[in-house]
Amino acid sequence: MATFAHATPERCAQLGRALTAAGLSWSDNGHQDDPQYLTYTVTDPHGRTWQVNPATNFQISPSTPGQIWQASCAPLMTRAPILSARLVAEHIKDVPA
Repeated sequence: MATFAHATPERCAQLGRALTAAGLSWSDNGHQDDPQYLTYTVTDPHGRTWQVNPATNFQISPSTPGQIWQASCAPLMTRAPILSARLVAEHIKDVPA
């Protein structure tokens, strides 16, 4: 069974700080205590909405354990690779219009 134990409160805080530092508007659905249902909604500089969720334990590479977030954007029909908090924020910010 997939688990999400890596989406700790500290890593959630890191994601929030990274999104804020990138100048992105964001909110979460308040499920930090139950990460399998945790979703962050982020607006990129072009007004597109992204969903950021923690990856499952099966998706995380042992060689990059800090890369636990995955972002998707329905209007672009795209899903980012599993990234760290800083890299997911940069990815969302830098996707061209």
